[in-house]
Amino acid sequence: MSGIDKGVVTDSDATDSHATAGHATGVEQARKAAEGLAHSPGFGNEHSSEAVPGALPLGRNSPQRAPLGLYAEQLSGTAFTEPRAHNRRSWLYRIRPSAAHPPFVRIDNGALRGAPFTETVPDPNRLRWDPLPEPAPGTDFLTGLWTLGGNGDATRREGMAVHLYHANSPMTDRVFSDADGELLIVPEHGGLLLRTELGLLAARPGEIALIPRGLRFRVEPLDGTVRGYVCENYGRPFALPDLGPIGANGLAAARDFLAPVAAYEDVERPTEVVNKFCGNLWAATYDHSPLDVVAWHGNHVPYVYDLRRFNVIGSISYDHPDPSVFTVLTSPSDTPGLAGVDFVVFAPRWLVGEDTFRPPYFHRNVMSEYMGLIEGAYDAKAEGFVPGGGSLHNMMSAHGPDRETYRRASTAELRPQKIDDGLAFMFETRWPVTVTEQAAGAEHRQRAYDTVWEGIERNFEAPR
Repeated sequence: MSGIDKGVVTDSDATDSHATAGHATGVEQARKAAEGLAHSPGFGNEHSSEAVPGALPLGRNSPQRAPLGLYAEQLSGTAFTEPRAHNRRSWLYRIRPSAAHPPFVRIDNGALRGAPFTETVPDPNRLRWDPLPEPAPGTDFLTGLWTLGGNGDATRREGMAVHLYHANSPMTDRVFSDADGELLIVPEHGGLLLRTELGLLAARPGEIALIPRGLRFRVEPLDGTVRGYVCENYGRPFALPDLGPIGANGLAAARDFLAPVAAYEDVERPTEVVNKFCGNLWAATYDHSPLDVVAWHGNHVPYVYDLRRFNVIGSISYDHPDPSVFTVLTSPSDTPGLAGVDFVVFAPRWLVGEDTFRPPYFHRNVMSEYMGLIEGAYDAKAEGFVPGGGSLHNMMSAHGPDRETYRRASTAELRPQKIDDGLAFMFETRWPVTVTEQAAGAEHRQRAYDTVWEGIERNFEAPR
């Protein structure tokens, strides 16, 4: 597939799209760019795309002279020698090689943090937060990243981090890449236009975007203010989970993941390139936009996915299934069946189990769970858990439905029930999540979260 006629941003085009003080014109430009985007479907596929006919070489990856005076460059997301089924890499054909840049220098991290997380000690208490407050004027996606916590060690490529974002401004003449891990972006309020090295993607609430490790991109809001969640995965790249007894079909279908087609910027003016490396931000000012890839092929690519396309598997007899059946993506670990991090979605579904407590049951779990809400309500929490907010239940912390949810669900007349008024998700990880100081002391943290379980009656009566 090619992005001809939609694949070029010139110096004047880029200036026009970022010039307005109030950013209203920038939002309209972003919306226009997001309309009718072409895609290449299939998760893990070998995709190929060229924005200019003839830009992709044939028969070899690195000819003596790449077509059209371009430079050939490989972007490797895994080690060269990893098994073919796990290997991620893409070949890029660009106006200038990535190596042509000045030195990077440390810049302030803002509210962004990286593993290892040592500001506080791991907390066994159940924690919950309201949404982030409104961002200050002129806050772009990168400036608006706010780290809640995480685990592992970015230098060892293991573990994960939970971030939130709020923004109201485009990343003007600014590009970001993350050497520490891939970024799973979950919009909750307002849509995003993602201009990546490989092309353009748009992600709106109810969709997710996956940016692979090391890929450069810029974010432009499609609405005045945007807000959402980010899972930074330091470990093995996200993959579709095996289906086992489910069979060949179910959960997320590979064809519903959409990769971009080639689109490049031919922009000759200073651009700040920010790189997250071993937990810190580094920046260099290029004399051109590095989003200058004219053609590419490979499988180390970004995607968008509509969570409403998830094919839910559930019980049609009795009992509430474990949340593992709601796994969209998984980052495998060295232990079979144990994920470094899973991304789980509680999508619209039917509940039909007989003599069954239908909301998620009370439980303690060896895994740690961060939950967020994209829209509506979550069926295990009657109040207090709102879109844009989140809860953290670290390993073996007891949790489950709140008092009101238990009372209602345990006395309800059971009949087929459609759950379609909420869209919740979970980042589930093998290690405890240590929160940052800013998350522990945040004004929007709910100090009285434990009270949702107060007043649960004692119903036990011993037989006489």
